[in-house]
Amino acid sequence: MSRRVNDPGQMSLLDWRAPEPVIAFDPRLIRSNSISGRLSRAISISLQECGRSRDEIAARMSDILERPVSLPMLNAYASAQREGHQISVTRFDALLSATGDRRLLEFLAEPHGWSVIERRYLPMIELAAVSERKKELTRKENGLRRQLGGRF
Repeated sequence: MSRRVNDPGQMSLLDWRAPEPVIAFDPRLIRSNSISGRLSRAISISLQECGRSRDEIAARMSDILERPVSLPMLNAYASAQREGHQISVTRFDALLSATGDRRLLEFLAEPHGWSVIERRYLPMIELAAVSERKKELTRKENGLRRQLGGRF
């Protein structure tokens, strides 16, 4: 009997991990006494982890907004100590585009009980909602049939 040699390029089923539909910042890393402090920490982490320099992010934001975003301005947004420098919605949108960090959007949605997911998951969510509603209607139908004593 011959022994099979594993292909090093082939993943094992045990190595597979389900995709994370919701990506968020580690709450311990963005802890602060104020929402503006938490936002500054989230921006700082995003800038550190996006794989681009802050100069490059500022330049990309400037291109998107068609007006200058300086490195000191970007640094002020990322500093919890600079409370007077809060990012505007349009600049936040440009930051999202420049970093590609979906966690920034999740940061805004999560306190409202919402979540940011990829659009490709929407049909699955709708299917789950339809399935739940169908079960609810079946339970209601069965209850009504019991009330009628089997007359229908």
